Amino acid sequence: MVTIILNHDPYDGSDIAYNALRLASTLHKSGQSVNIFLMNDAVDLARDKTQKPQNYDYDLVAMLKKLYESGVALQACGTCNARCGIFKNEPYFDEKILSTMQTLSDWVIQSKQVLTF
Repeated sequence: MVTIILNHDPYDGSDIAYNALRLASTLHKSGQSVNIFLMNDAVDLARDKTQKPQNYDYDLVAMLKKLYESGVALQACGTCNARCGIFKNEPYFDEKILSTMQTLSDWVIQSKQVLTF
């Protein structure tokens, strides 16, 4: 099991979130069990309200949803929902992903590798 923790605003002018999602997809396609935990400003990845900027090539929310629908485990920090991102307090695209530090802690303990972006 690999746990990937994302912290950055999805469209911050870098490819950090994009590359994390690409890695998650590649690991999943290789048969690895993958967990994605969103915290800090990365929680905007789990909000339908987050729109791809015109100058950006990839819809990161759509990429994340595709991973989630394909079986990648996804959780997003409940505290960060209210405190972080451009769309503070906006709902996540699936209420089942609202999570806690306890879930992240459990994932870290169970994982072979933990990667942060």
